Amino acid sequence: MKKIHGSAIALASVLVLSACAPGQGANSYSRSQARTEQSVRMGTVEGVRVVRLEGTRTPIGTLAGGVVGGVAGSAVGQGRGSTVGAVLGAVAGGLAGSAIEQGVTRKEGLEITVRLDNGNMIAITQEADEQFKPGERVRVLSGGGVSRVTR
Repeated sequence: MKKIHGSAIALASVLVLSACAPGQGANSYSRSQARTEQSVRMGTVEGVRVVRLEGTRTPIGTLAGGVVGGVAGSAVGQGRGSTVGAVLGAVAGGLAGSAIEQGVTRKEGLEITVRLDNGNMIAITQEADEQFKPGERVRVLSGGGVSRVTR
């Protein structure tokens, strides 16, 4: 039982730490975006819509869940029953771990529609780490295939 408890704590720790990973909002940059040139376009916010950004799906949640499930399943029965329980527990734990990771890392986002000064209309979806209102003047930063809306 102590093994199961310890594995559950390990799984929870991994999932909590993965939820702290930096996002893709107006104030978040990846390391590869640092010190790279970005083009700046000015525009006016036409509309803002709240959206949900999917959580991450990495092998970490699946593996951690599989370990916990396998350990828990192996405690069921003896001999072949223990082996079958471990396999079934690992599969179920892997599915549960993946679902938990995705749920824990899911975030609120914004779809921001901007009319650029040249008349073009664009929409950018990003984390809701900064709020925008229709009529507000904003900058659209673009570079390396990534764009974001900022003030």
